[in-house]
Amino acid sequence: MSLPHAILTALLERPSSGLELTRRFDRSIGYFWSATHQQIYRELGRLEESGYIRALAPEQPARGRKKEYEVLPAGREELTGWVAGREDPKPVRDPLLLRMRAAAVVGTDGLPVELRRHLALHERQLAEYRDIEARDFSPGQNPDAAPAASEADRLRHLVLRAGIDLERMWVEWLTEALRESDTAPAGPDGA
Repeated sequence: MSLPHAILTALLERPSSGLELTRRFDRSIGYFWSATHQQIYRELGRLEESGYIRALAPEQPARGRKKEYEVLPAGREELTGWVAGREDPKPVRDPLLLRMRAAAVVGTDGLPVELRRHLALHERQLAEYRDIEARDFSPGQNPDAAPAASEADRLRHLVLRAGIDLERMWVEWLTEALRESDTAPAGPDGA
């Protein structure tokens, strides 16, 4: 049930149209919770039917004008309750990890190429996150100790730091996996 909460969060930050939400998902929320254009529009309809959001009246009636949505008090209440609620961590479902487990049975043909591709993707994502941190948060600033930083900025920075740490973990792990695959025999029985 996280997509509706991601949309409520984005709309509380700034009323937006479905297209604007899609763009914002691509630039920020999508780093940790992705959604397609169609999923966002479907969820906007459900949220509106539930009384959590409403379309803003356009300033000037115009044909083809995008609907902008805002969160209603019931939507804020729903999001507040969700934030305060409990949710267990989800099990990891990563195709690369499953592929490696399968390679233990059928051999590693092609696996190093895929590991290198994943390493490059994670290195790029880590670089992007670090660029965002340098742009949006003062270098060397500890957000937990900075009295001038708002609570919202500290929380946003914590989310970003989680992304940085996850990407760093993947880069380190993939580097080690490649190092080990370079020294390991190709077949499951050492053949």
